[in-house]
Amino acid sequence: MKKSFLSGIAIVAAAFAVAGTAHAEDTLKKIKDSGAITEGVRESSGALAFTLGDGKYTGFHYDVCARIIADIQKQLGLAKLETKYQPVTSQNRIPLVQNGTVDLECGSTTNNATRQKDVAFAPTLYVEEVRIATKKSSGIKNIADLNGKTVATTTGTTSVQLLRKNKRAAGMDFKELNGKDHSDSFLLLESGRADAFVMDGQILAGLISKSKSPNDYAIVGEVLSVEPIAIMYRKDDPAFRKAVDDSVRNMVKSGDVAKLYDKWFMQAIPPSNTKVGLPASDMTKAAWANPNDKPAEEYADK
Repeated sequence: MKKSFLSGIAIVAAAFAVAGTAHAEDTLKKIKDSGAITEGVRESSGALAFTLGDGKYTGFHYDVCARIIADIQKQLGLAKLETKYQPVTSQNRIPLVQNGTVDLECGSTTNNATRQKDVAFAPTLYVEEVRIATKKSSGIKNIADLNGKTVATTTGTTSVQLLRKNKRAAGMDFKELNGKDHSDSFLLLESGRADAFVMDGQILAGLISKSKSPNDYAIVGEVLSVEPIAIMYRKDDPAFRKAVDDSVRNMVKSGDVAKLYDKWFMQAIPPSNTKVGLPASDMTKAAWANPNDKPAEEYADK
């Protein structure tokens, strides 16, 4: 499959334009007629999705989407299917899916009830735990220790909202500092501008493993939230939904998902050839055993 890179500036501008919005119900037709599919990719979402530079992307969800796209190509009977890559952020990923710019968003998006009003999600292949990363020298061990501190997170994510809603954070006062992406948020911690970074555990583990001094950091404290992370696509398109979901379920059934998980979370990965070292959790294994698109709210208190 031929692959190309889209201009970020032009496409992001188009995300907020009314004219030219694709109809959600004709995604497969659009792909067949154009001979191309647009994949939303992330620059820095831990082992789930990240860039290698020069317009090259990789990661667990990237590999899953490559399989989905190959299955769609086969279903449509196309000799060639071009994959176009559109970098997305936590802020623009939903509008870019809604308006037809991105067909499959293959990053680190939490499936929750609010987002299900605007977009749809494939069956969950990774269940995340939101945690706290800090420098070992900070003395921070749990949520209570964040009182009076500066906490970093990434613009457009839900992590600090979850922290503020946690009953252990009641009455606490801490300053919130936002990075434009996960790497920028980690830099806030690394440079000392933030005392802690609240984010998905695998993203924290991945950023720490690739940092200059991994032994300086620790992931500490209580689990703030359990969240299903899933591939996102447009709502109200049953044919496209079936194509994507069937592909995902077949990957689970064949054992390919477990192999991809081992590749990205348990083995050394590029570009630094370090290991995230995060075995599949019981909830992730349960999601594989019973593929579904349950939102985060249904994981509460489990």
